[in-house]
Formats: sequence, structure tokens, C-alpha cells
Amino acid sequence: MHRRSFLRALPLAAGAPWEAGAQAWPARALRCIVPFPPGGTTDLVARWVGAEMARFLGQVVVVDNRPGAGTVIGVDAAAKASADGYTLVSVANSFCVNQTLVKRLPYDALRDLQPIGLMGLSEHVLATHPASGIRTVAELRAAAYRRPGQLSYASFGNGTSAHLAGAMLQAQWGAALIHVPYKGQAPALSDLLAGQVTMMFGNWPEFRTHVNSGQLVALGMATARRSRDAPWVPTLIEQGLQIESNSWSGLMTRAGAPRAASARLEAALQFALQSPSVQQAFEGAGITSLGGSPEQFDAFIRTEIDMYARVIAQAGITADA
Repeated sequence: MHRRSFLRALPLAAGAPWEAGAQAWPARALRCIVPFPPGGTTDLVARWVGAEMARFLGQVVVVDNRPGAGTVIGVDAAAKASADGYTLVSVANSFCVNQTLVKRLPYDALRDLQPIGLMGLSEHVLATHPASGIRTVAELRAAAYRRPGQLSYASFGNGTSAHLAGAMLQAQWGAALIHVPYKGQAPALSDLLAGQVTMMFGNWPEFRTHVNSGQLVALGMATARRSRDAPWVPTLIEQGLQIESNSWSGLMTRAGAPRAASARLEAALQFALQSPSVQQAFEGAGITSLGGSPEQFDAFIRTEIDMYARVIAQAGITADA
């Protein structure tokens, strides 16, 4: 199934809280590792969802931020935790990128962790600073050819979805662009707002205020069709670029977790995604709720790994590039 068709097809499973004491598992608090700093979209999604999962499970879900090494540190901690279902990890695009990009990965994404389900997705927008004088994709392309090797694009870091989207742009145009990696979206966005870099693929929820205020210019949405949240912004596909890019997050646990624990976690996640508080938080933040079964998430992960492997190979991206 095509990647974007899969995303559209994800259903939300029905769920309702279990009666207190009806199940022996969980008997204690759970830990959710977030391999990103606090305050970002992935961290917020994990906290919103975790709070509702805790209500379903009758146990606290403690968020444990473990950033570093392009999310490898946090994911590795989850991959080496006890296989009892008590340790969760919130994964994102980097989880699939690292399977190819990091040559000596201390875990195997397809062997050491098992999916619970997808949580949310933030659409990406390609934006520039008004001072660049670039207000359309056509103008950006003309500038890239007119000034080869002079236009820069920021990213959340090397190997992130924003980096690979920029690499796809460069490959499709055959134009030389300068990649400027940052440690997260916040510092990258700060420099874009200051005009220190030419452009950036970023999460629409964090960009929309700056676009609406005129501080940034939205050249196009990296989506299959026009965004419900920004229908006035044309897609990149409409403008001749075959680029789809986003930031998604999903929940996993150590492989080999007891079947009863896995079933409870899946039910708790679906309950959380359907809860009014999470739906309102997602809507307010411009995040699309995904959901779906562990099997669907597993298929999604494999598709993402293959897609990013092709981009990395085509662009010649290395862990240090």
C-alpha cells in the first residue's frame, strides 16, 4: 500500500476503560521514554497520550526524556529494558532513518522493539524568510540555479525528516543547496526567523503563527493534498515537486512483552486517542490523530525504513553529513 494511502486508511479501534482491579496487569507505574528534549511536539504528544493511557490502565505513566545521538540513546534504553511491557518508548521518523543511517546501531528496529500503535502526525511546510525575496517554489528554483551552493536549508538535525526532505528537493532539481543541521526544530526555526538560513521544512503547528503573522512565507505544504489547517497554501506536488514530508510519532515497547500486557497497551492507546482531551489537544496543535493496530504500525515502519533508505542512498547521506 502506498505510504499516504496507508496513513489515510488507519482506523481508530474502539476502547473503553477497564474496571478497576479487573486485570492484574499493570501492577505498578509505567515509564514512557521520549528520546527528545521536553517541550517539543513529540514530547507533548507522549504526555497527552500518556495521561489518558494512565487513566485507562489505573497506573501512572511517567515520561522520561532521554535525548541524544539522534534519538539512539533513548530508543536503546527501551530496547534493553525488561520485556514486561512496563517500559514504553515514543518513536518518530528518526527511528526508521537510523536503521539505515547509523551503521553500528546498538539495537535492531525490527527485532528488539514491538509496535503498540501510531499516535499523531504533523504536516511539514516549506517556508522561507521574507527577506530572501522568495515567495513561490518557482522563485526558489530560479534562485537555486542562479546562486548554486548559496542557498541554505535548516533541519532538526542530520538524518531527520526535515533534512531528508531537503535532500529530496536538491535531488529533484539537481541544484546545490547547503544543509545546516540544528539540535532540534526550535533553534533551527529561530535562525530561520532571524534570516540566518534561506528555508526550512518544518512542522506546520510550530510554523503557522509565524506564517500567519508574515514573519515567514509558506511556499508549499509537503502533503498529498491541501492541508485542512492551511487550505490556502498549495502543496509542493501541485508545484511540480514529488515531496511528501511530515513528523509522526508512535508508541513501542520491548519485544517479547507478555500478550496480556501488549493487548492492554494497545487498548489503552486507542482509548487515549479517542478521549476528548487528546482530541482537543491534537486539534489545537494541528496534529492529525492516527491510531491503528500494531500490525498496521509494523507495516508502516517497514515502509518508512525502505523509503528513507532509498533517499539516504540516492543523496549519499552519512551519519556525519
